[in-house]
Formats: sequence, C-alpha cells, structure tokens
Amino acid sequence: MPTGKVRFYDEEKGFGFITADDGQDVFLHATALPAGAPAPKPGVRLEFGVADGKRGLQALSVRVLDAPVSLAKRSRKPADDMAIILEDLVKLLDTIGGDLRRGRYPSPAHAKKVAAVLRKVAEDFDD
Repeated sequence: MPTGKVRFYDEEKGFGFITADDGQDVFLHATALPAGAPAPKPGVRLEFGVADGKRGLQALSVRVLDAPVSLAKRSRKPADDMAIILEDLVKLLDTIGGDLRRGRYPSPAHAKKVAAVLRKVAEDFDD
C-alpha cells in the first residue's frame, strides 16, 4: 500500500490532500479515515489504498502510521522540573486549605495569582 503525509485537511469540509511518497497528490475524504479517528493534522504519515476518482487519485482505507509530535509536547518542561513545580504547588494549596479551615479566604489578589498558577500547570499537563 502507498504511504504519504497529510498536506492539509479541512475538518469542517471533511476533506484534504495527501502528498504520496512518490510526489503525487491524493484526495482524502473523511469517509476514508478510520472510524472515530480525529481529523489528521498536516505532517501525519498515512498508509492508504488508491482509486481513480472523478478528479484524480483518491485515498481509500486510510491507516495512520505515525503522528508528528506536537509543538506543545516538544516544548514541555522535563518531568523532573514539573515534579518540583507540583511539590511547590501542593505546599501553596495546603497553606490556602489551612486558611480556609480557619474561615479565611485568600485575598482577591492572592487568589488570582493562585488561579493563574493552577491554569499554567493545567496547560502543561493538557498536551
């Protein structure tokens, strides 16, 4: 079976094009993708069958071979660094928890800072 990389794919329209390893452009329709598979991103390597369509080659029975590593994952902090950040975050949350048990909420300025830290840590994990 031929292989190639996704050149582009429009998820809203449900189609795109693959650049086959031999340089040919192959039409990719959403119906050729595996059931439940997310829309392919540019650069994803695919294996596919080929048929002659109305306007040229069309991919059939697409199988994802490997997806490129996302930019977010490439720029992730090392796990050792994240462990230290999480330990510090737990200490901070323990302090706030103790204050809450004594009936005191953090000041609005402090609460905003804590919320920003929580969002940033969540973003680092969400990739």
